[in-house]
Amino acid sequence: QVRLEESGGGSVQAGASLRLSCVGSGRSPFNYGMGWFRQIPGKEREFVASISNGRTAYAEVVKGRFTISRGSARNWVYLQMNSLQPEETAVYYCAADSVSPPYPSVHLGDYRHWGQGTQVTVSS
Repeated sequence: QVRLEESGGGSVQAGASLRLSCVGSGRSPFNYGMGWFRQIPGKEREFVASISNGRTAYAEVVKGRFTISRGSARNWVYLQMNSLQPEETAVYYCAADSVSPPYPSVHLGDYRHWGQGTQVTVSS
């Protein structure tokens, strides 16, 4: 069974940076498309970034500030977040596709496996 575990969340001031990490287990090799999503209380979960086969995709609102990457051990995926803003306070979720698509998906429904999430709080 595939399991995902996020880490790296926390509380920061506006303009600061955080790096989220996600480790997957339960399959070897861990060749899945991976993504990061976030959810603000009372709102729907939204796409942030994804990676598959060396290609990346980003939500427009994070382009140029966030970077998704994959570790040499392919079961690790990271999200470097720079210039964080208060409106980005949310629970951030790591997700894994059930395949390794040629282009990373931006659709929540394409991701089969989810972590428990990590809280990111940005204060002004």
